[in-house]
Amino acid sequence: MEEGTSKSPRHCCDTQPLPDDDPRWDVHQWDTREDCEVRQILDRVADKWSLLVIALLEQRSMRFTELRRAIDGVSQRMLTVTLRQLERDGLVLRTVHPVVPPRVDYELTPLGATLHETIRALVTWTEAHQSEIAAARAAYDARAQERAGAMGSA
Repeated sequence: MEEGTSKSPRHCCDTQPLPDDDPRWDVHQWDTREDCEVRQILDRVADKWSLLVIALLEQRSMRFTELRRAIDGVSQRMLTVTLRQLERDGLVLRTVHPVVPPRVDYELTPLGATLHETIRALVTWTEAHQSEIAAARAAYDARAQERAGAMGSA
């Protein structure tokens, strides 16, 4: 079991979902306590390796080596951990074929496919706003450089 993962299910909010306009929504849904199930799930699906695995598996099932080649910078250990966690969460299905040598395929479950729709929306938003974000970063960096220069001359 992953460090920090609770062995028993806990909830950080009421079992009844809150309406979107309820002012308590943000506090309950984005709880920062470590034992919060919502936080644990968000930590998992927002991880960069998980996002990439889910995006790749949306296209087709893939073998471990295919995934590793397709994801630049991921180590064998990190990909193994990521796939196990996604399988545990019911987002990825691991199929072992009884051949020699063994062949293992990974594919999204129906639940994982619904998550890919959300990821696609996030990517679409990012693409639509990337120039605004780049401009904000440049302005921030310029202000930080000005502050550093002012402190150096003081």
